[in-house]
Amino acid sequence: MANELSSETDTQAHHDEDASVLSQFQQWLSRASKMLTGSTLSLTNYDPTADGPLVTFSGLPGWEELDRYWVNAPFAFVAILYSPEKNDHRYHVVEPDLSPVEARLLETLVDDIRDPLLYRDSTDTEPEAVLKDELRKRLEEYGVTVEMATFYRLFYYLNRSFLGYGKLDPLMHDPHVEDISCDGYDIPLFIYHDQQDNIETTITFSQAELDNFVIQLAQRSGKHISIGAPVVGTTLPDGSRAELVMGEEVTPRGSAFTIRRYATDPLTPIDLINYETFTLRQMAYLWLGIESGKSLIFAGGTASGKTTSMNAVSMFIPPRAKVLTIEDTHELTLYHDNWLSSVTRERLDEAADITMYDLLRSALRHRPEYIIVGEVRGEEAMTLFQAMNTGHTTYSTMHADSVQTAINRLENEPINVPRQMVQSLDILCIQSLVRVEGERSRRNRTIAEIEGINQRTGELDYATAYTWDASTDTVSEGTSTVLDEIRDERGWSQSRLLNEVRDRRRFLEYLREEGVNDYRQFTAMVNEYYADKVAVMAQVDAHRAQRPSAE
Repeated sequence: MANELSSETDTQAHHDEDASVLSQFQQWLSRASKMLTGSTLSLTNYDPTADGPLVTFSGLPGWEELDRYWVNAPFAFVAILYSPEKNDHRYHVVEPDLSPVEARLLETLVDDIRDPLLYRDSTDTEPEAVLKDELRKRLEEYGVTVEMATFYRLFYYLNRSFLGYGKLDPLMHDPHVEDISCDGYDIPLFIYHDQQDNIETTITFSQAELDNFVIQLAQRSGKHISIGAPVVGTTLPDGSRAELVMGEEVTPRGSAFTIRRYATDPLTPIDLINYETFTLRQMAYLWLGIESGKSLIFAGGTASGKTTSMNAVSMFIPPRAKVLTIEDTHELTLYHDNWLSSVTRERLDEAADITMYDLLRSALRHRPEYIIVGEVRGEEAMTLFQAMNTGHTTYSTMHADSVQTAINRLENEPINVPRQMVQSLDILCIQSLVRVEGERSRRNRTIAEIEGINQRTGELDYATAYTWDASTDTVSEGTSTVLDEIRDERGWSQSRLLNEVRDRRRFLEYLREEGVNDYRQFTAMVNEYYADKVAVMAQVDAHRAQRPSAE
């Protein structure tokens, strides 16, 4: 009986609170209907000193705070928490708190602002400025006078809904987040954090929220998802790759999604050297191979950095060469004038699919000098190797954790490239996601060179030009037939070859010391090297004379 009375009391308290909130809210709106001219809101920039903080967080009992950083200042930050008792980490998102009245006002604003935003001509205005202006107008129409802190709290949530990614927005602003995984209804999202690995977040979606959110993600990418077509792979407007699933037929725990995020600007060879994925010697070797038209495949496991490395070394392609890229989802970014980018297309209405195989066949008619394919995994591989055999320089990626595994995959189902054609591949790079002194790192394990078919065994022979030693985190160098081929093809002496490799190594060291890691600036500097190597190396020598190299 006592429990029933307690329950009734709690219910009545909630009703009284809701009634109070509703009464306050109705007073705000009724004021608007009585005022012909509305209110006037003087909009100023947010000043934390005068207006007070928009977000606060004093920690959680039983959790230690390891780190705290802004992801969207001054609106949202993240606290990385650790529970000694649970031996677990938590990614805690902190956003502005809304009072009950502000929450009710936000619901009304969402409905009233949506249509004006859709139909307003904002060609010459930043979207956020348009949103602020619409918010100001609506508040004045309501006759509501609010403090600047309230205005900017409301603006944050409207901006998050209309221009951002809703609940996911803080995660999409966090440069440390590489992957975002939602596994179903009312299940906390997990992220892959570049410092914390897999970590649980404080964000969840109810069934209705998650179903709507998955539909919105598909629509923003120009795709359709439904119970009848419940699985969609797509690229989000910011370039992230998303795999979406709708409903409970395919994923019994409910709608789900995984978002693979990419840096706004691609990594350069200098970044990969700084991260120790490659050494200076390895990168100079790859540069000379790319310049000389040697074909290359990057192989490795998931998240080993295959596409990142392929995109980076593609910045060594000579500036006037015609480049054609073919991808399932748009990931490659080159700063290259003569570049044709193409992406596959799924069936639309009665139209046919446009596959990588279709695009690759079409690519050969464009007479490209360099063909870059996002990943080979089927019939397109045969055409790719045919292109290699007819003099085209090609780059691609594939899933394989060793040289022999990569060769076996190429020769067998479903790729099925004949051994005689596989031998046209020049260089095979094997990459891995590894642990170095407890920290997650990416390393190029092996750079192998395909030497041809062994006449005695009938198997493909290969040699290792560079090998990474996990026990010492060092790279050892072997002999290179590819460099010998380049020497002979160009009519160089052995000393000229060694000088060319050394000059590229010195140039890359110079760029590293100068902090040249923007992909546009890096490509421009490489193009200068191609245009006037003597002048560029004189600049390098002058720099080295003033600042001794760490080479």
